[in-house]
Parts: sequence; structure tokens; C-alpha cells
Amino acid sequence: MIRFLDLAAEYHELKTEIDAAVARVLESGQFVGGPEVTALEKEFASYCGAQHGVAVNSGTSALHLALLAAGIQPGDEVITVPFTFYATVAAIGYAGAIPVYVDIDPGTFNIDVSKIEAAITPRTRAILPVHLYGQCADMDPILEIARRHQLIVIEDAAQAHGAEYRGRRAGGIGDIGCFSFYPTKNLGAAGEGGMLTANNSEYARAAALLRSWGEEQRYRPSLKGYNYRLPAIQAAILRVKLRRLEQWIEARRALAAEYDGLLEDSSVTRPQAMPNSRHVYCLYTIRATDRDGLQRGLENAGIQTAVHYPLPIHWMPAYADARYQAGDFPVAEACANTVLSLPLHPRMTIAQVKEVASSIYRGADALVRVGPPGPTYSNR
Repeated sequence: MIRFLDLAAEYHELKTEIDAAVARVLESGQFVGGPEVTALEKEFASYCGAQHGVAVNSGTSALHLALLAAGIQPGDEVITVPFTFYATVAAIGYAGAIPVYVDIDPGTFNIDVSKIEAAITPRTRAILPVHLYGQCADMDPILEIARRHQLIVIEDAAQAHGAEYRGRRAGGIGDIGCFSFYPTKNLGAAGEGGMLTANNSEYARAAALLRSWGEEQRYRPSLKGYNYRLPAIQAAILRVKLRRLEQWIEARRALAAEYDGLLEDSSVTRPQAMPNSRHVYCLYTIRATDRDGLQRGLENAGIQTAVHYPLPIHWMPAYADARYQAGDFPVAEACANTVLSLPLHPRMTIAQVKEVASSIYRGADALVRVGPPGPTYSNR
């Protein structure tokens, strides 16, 4: 069996340090907030090139608080993509705002910047690009559009810890960055967790108040807040893993490069990395016309895969929206029918990558190439 992920192996690699960190928290008796959380906020914000970090209990909470801290009000419109994990859109709804979708670029799976301006209305207040699969969206044109229209830019960087765009790290490019520490992420907790990053001290202060009942003083809330606090044990574990994150990212990039070379002549379309960017490959996602057939064949060969994501948001019953119909976002819809994420994690071996690639070639007669997609990202 070639596992899609191996979280138990990750723990065993760091067992001594993680056990010591957990014991340190247990012995301190400080289980909510405290020095471990504060230290993680400083360390992770510094890693992202941001001045402030606000730890929360999930990536979804980070998105929700980012919108509120930025002043998004009920009825405001937030531009985002229909091809993402639905937490992106759920958080917009939690704030009472309205998601406005823009199709994605077929090469990078991220927002198509050429379509953003046409989606702006007098009610638009923010752009929420998703750095999908570990690669930053094309941020310079997004920021330029936002400046001209006086919009907030909130990065959904849930899958992009350590990703870079023209020398700047995800979470330190827009007005606010939002990260998930779900266990499957490149930097994952032993449970749920999340973080906001920002250079604006007012955004950070508002988010910090909102995550803990809006309290400036105990039992005297100044805002109607939430219980979105990160447990100290998770912070301690994340601090251990953060010290290994760069090493793990380089291992992922090396494995992705191996996949790229091995699959060059295959009947699948490989992920594309933008120039002047650093893709961190939270997921290595290919496209194949007979995606379901390929997935079954790989599973029969003992290779675990996953589909991220099988439905665009506007096709989901829970997020049905009369404004949008099938066919409105052809690239997102095509990707939902063809994407397949292959096994990739830092403890994977080159031999395993070769076995996955060989299995794909063995099933090549059942596949038809998707593409070539061709990058449509801005060269500015």
C-alpha cells in the first residue's frame, strides 16, 4: 500500500520533541492561551513575513474572523472562486456577506485575474483569492485591482504554508492571511487549528478580541465575539513542526519534480507552477479525462488517491444559488470532473513515486490527455 499521507510516521519522526512539548503544557496547567500560543503567533507570523499572528481553532474560524476584522458587513459582496473547499464560501456566509464567483485559471487552479474586474459591483468590499494546492494566486494584479477599487484582499492560504510569490510568502502579501493547521496540511496540528496573519495592527487586534468572546477585560466584552481559541497543546506541537517545515517543503518539491519528470509523456496533465513562485505541493494534483477510472485502477494497485474537489461550490445542494447555473464557470466545472491528487508527503520515497507513475502509464490506454491548459496568469 502506498498511502496518500502517513501522519503516524510524522509523529514517530518527532516523537521525542512532541512528547516533551505536550508534557511541558500539561505540567504548566496553562491549557488555553498562554506562552505557547503567544510564541507560535510570533514565530509563524515571522515565518510568513507578517507583523502579527492571531492563533485560532481552525482555518474556517480564521476566514470568518478575517472578514469581520476587515469590516465586512451583511450584504457586502466578496469575490472568490467556486473551486475550493467550501469553508471558503461558508465563512463568507457566516459574516452575512454574499460570495461572488470568478472562474479559475486552467493551469494553476487559482482565480483567473482577467475576470475579477468584471465581477466588481458597488457592493463589492473584498477579494478572497484561494492559494489552492500549495501555490499562490497571481497576487500583483489582484492587489492592483483591489487598490483601484478600494477593496480588502484576504488570502485563503489554508494549503499554502511557505508558498512564495515573487519573493513574498503567503500570508504576508494581502491585507490578511488565513491558514489552516488541519492535520493533512503541510504544517498540521494533532487536531484542528488555524492562524490569521496581518501587517495591520487594527485587523490583528480585532481578530484577537473576536476569537475570545470580544473580551478586553474578563467578563466585560467590548465586541460580540466567539470561542475560537487555539488550545495550548496544539500550539506547542505546531511549534515543534514549524522548525521542520522548510525541510518538509523541500522534500515535497523534490518529489513533485520527480513526478513531473516521470509523467511528462503520460496521458495526464501535470500541475503547473508559475514562474517566480514557490509551489509547496500541499497536494500534487493531476488531471485526467477518465479520472474515476484512473482512481479505481490506482486503488486496485494499492495506491491511495483523493479528489480535491469533485463538485464546484455552485453545484452543491447546500450552496445552491439562483444567480449561478451549470456552465457559468466552465474551467472550474471541468477541473472538478478531472482532478486527482496523487500520494505526496515528506516520508514518501522516490521508489514509491516511480511505482505510482508506472501504474498511471499501465492504465494509459483508458485515459485521454486533458489540455494542454496553457497558463493564463498575468506576466506583470
